[in-house]
Amino acid sequence: MYAPDDPTRYQEVLVSPMYLAGSNGTGEAGFAPVAHWPHQYLDEGPCQLLVTSPDQRIRIGWFGDDFELWKISAAEDAFSAPRWTATFNHVTPAEMVAGLTAELVQDYDEAIASDTPGRFLTGPTVPWRDTVRPLTDAGWNLDGAAELGTVEIIAPDDQAGILIDRRGYGSDRTTVELWAGPPGWGTRAEATFTTRAPSHLIAATAAVMAKSTPVVRERHQVDRRMQHLVTMAPVASATPIAEAQVPRAPTPLDVRRTAVTQAVHRAARGTTHSSRPPGDGRAEPLHGGGAETDGTPRARDLYPAAGQLADAPARTLTPTPGRTPLATVPAQQEFHHAHHHHARPGHGHDRELLGPAHRSS
Repeated sequence: MYAPDDPTRYQEVLVSPMYLAGSNGTGEAGFAPVAHWPHQYLDEGPCQLLVTSPDQRIRIGWFGDDFELWKISAAEDAFSAPRWTATFNHVTPAEMVAGLTAELVQDYDEAIASDTPGRFLTGPTVPWRDTVRPLTDAGWNLDGAAELGTVEIIAPDDQAGILIDRRGYGSDRTTVELWAGPPGWGTRAEATFTTRAPSHLIAATAAVMAKSTPVVRERHQVDRRMQHLVTMAPVASATPIAEAQVPRAPTPLDVRRTAVTQAVHRAARGTTHSSRPPGDGRAEPLHGGGAETDGTPRARDLYPAAGQLADAPARTLTPTPGRTPLATVPAQQEFHHAHHHHARPGHGHDRELLGPAHRSS
């Protein structure tokens, strides 16, 4: 652990690979693509923030105190049970969640424009290769040999992968898992998708893992057990990443902070000129208003800060000896491969996302 007086504890660093950076404790990056969708802050229950598409067919829940931090689902209408569900645990970087939420927004906009149900309800494609293509294109390899009906693609550094399990049936069964980091609480990122999740949405999430773009974290947010597996460079001394170069629109939190700062400046000017005669036509200074004083983050303060994932070339590394490039595996052997899947620690309770919320902000 860092000493309380360690001057580097809160230093911002660029961390790569992204999939080992862990969570920064907020959902900003994941919520950024849906900043314009309705947000509902819930005072009771495990779900603290619920974001929905305007017609409430897509639901994105933030469970800030659970092992499963995110739960995302889609349904035929606002009152139907979810057709598919994706969950992301407390270690998963929000940038990975953004890969899914950004694709959902694009699907939804296309559905509204074309007056169709939407690709987010189409279900998986038959060839599993479509799901993993962003990873295999980036040099990830099919690993091992064994269990019939399963396949796993592993990153060149052996620290991340995607497991596809095609055994059994059931619409609520987990069939795809993206993972990163060694097994253990605080070190293993996991994202799971149930049976009927569309392949292109899984691929969009996986594509983020294949990018070489680093992400910003405070040094203490990177678990000590992970630091030997990542590269960390102080933000001040590093070349700015593409994301930092993209102009962003101010979020509601930005607007509020700006308003408070301007009010303080006006109040200070008012104090300096307090001897001015009454009725001179100048407005009285504003005071206070809206600033948090206790320093405690709330769900509404974890509200999406805008920002977009930067496109960056996928990193390619020399395959680990013994690994088989996917393109060289005969089709009849594709499902006879073992995986390195480890049992994950205990889950939070399985909950369905709430429907129409109690109240809106």
